[in-house]
Order: sequence, then C-alpha cells, then structure tokens
Amino acid sequence: MQEGLNFATTISVDRTPQEAFDAITNVRGWWSQEVEGDTDQVGGEFDYHYKDVHRCRVRVTDLVPGRKVAWLVLDNYFDFIDDQAEWKDTEVVFEISEKGGGAEVRFTHVGLVPQYECYDVCSNAWAGYITGSLRNLINTGTGQPNPKENGDAPDHQHAATAQRVKRAPQAISLAPADSNGA
Repeated sequence: MQEGLNFATTISVDRTPQEAFDAITNVRGWWSQEVEGDTDQVGGEFDYHYKDVHRCRVRVTDLVPGRKVAWLVLDNYFDFIDDQAEWKDTEVVFEISEKGGGAEVRFTHVGLVPQYECYDVCSNAWAGYITGSLRNLINTGTGQPNPKENGDAPDHQHAATAQRVKRAPQAISLAPADSNGA
C-alpha cells in the first residue's frame, strides 16, 4: 500500500513534545474511558470498545518519549461492515516533533485506506478524536473521550454515528445495548 493513501492528520499544539507524548499515552483521556489494559508500555495490550458498534484489541509496539507512539491492531470488530478484517494488522502511529515553541503531532493509521468500507466513518471519527479531543487534552489537560457506558457521547462520536447511519442504515440498531454489554 502506498503511504499517501493511509489516513493521516496533523495537529499543532502549544505544549512540549513530551507533554504531547504523555497525553497520547493517556488513551482514556482522549479516546475512551472504557479502554482497559496497558497503554503506556511497549508490549502492553489494551481493549477499546464503543457500545456494541466497535471494539478492538491493540498492542503498543513503540514508545519513544517525546517522539513517537505506535500501536498494532490485533483484532477488530465493527457492527456496520462486512469485512471484519479491515483494521486487523493495521498500525496506528503518532509522530511528534518540536515546532514553533510547541509540538506537532502527525497521526497516521497505516492500512486505513479509502478502499475500506469503514474509511469514511473511521477517518471522520479519528479526525474528531485527534483534532478535537487529543488536541484539547494536550493543550488544556481535558479531552473529550467516549464516556463510560450509558454516558453521553462526545460530538465527534455523534458525527461518526450519523455518517454510519447514512452509509449503512440496514446495519445500525438504534436500540440500546442490553445489560450484559452485548
């Protein structure tokens, strides 16, 4: 796959590269409060889920303080696509550099390409998490992660849900998840 086709976005922040690194590894502070596992050590694995819509298992593959964070997606499930292997074995990379007295964070999801069924939904959601929640966590100390179950979702998750409904209305259940988390 050509790198230019992978989803990528870049943010500039008013904090040091180390502060950006610390925020990125605080996954519960910007992606989801439901993350379970180790997010801040190489070899650590964590689980992410958003209701019954998305869940994945991720391994931390690289941590260079103030410079880089990388993850490998070990397993993935979306309730709105046919090919459940789309994210499996893809890599999520955060490259951090010093810029203008602050830092620049380049986010790339290597393997998330326009040919994927989830591309529109996934790229819109990542854009919200990175340019909104993560940027805010770095700059202010407060992100907008997905809350614990039964909490209200942040705006970028509502936007992704609306996009998903528009693309695949037959695959979306608007009923609340049952009490066992299924």
